[in-house]
Amino acid sequence: MNNFSFRTQRVCSKLINFNIDESGHLHDVKFLGGCPGNLSAIGKLVEGKDAKEIAEVLRGNDCGGRGTSCADQLSAAIDEALSSRGA
Repeated sequence: MNNFSFRTQRVCSKLINFNIDESGHLHDVKFLGGCPGNLSAIGKLVEGKDAKEIAEVLRGNDCGGRGTSCADQLSAAIDEALSSRGA
């Protein structure tokens, strides 16, 4: 299992930590900062799910006209992680 950390931009959370297993599934998604209830719920909803599918679903979600959101930042983090793995 590979561990990843991603520094967010233009959102309340500052960092996203997560793991992607050998089969491309997400685990242990944790946000540092932001809305604790909502971000904890995202982590629970994506646990064990296919990382590529989750990135597609969350990509483009906007928060308050910022052009991004914590969910959108998770999609960027997943894209970066998968790219670094060569997936």
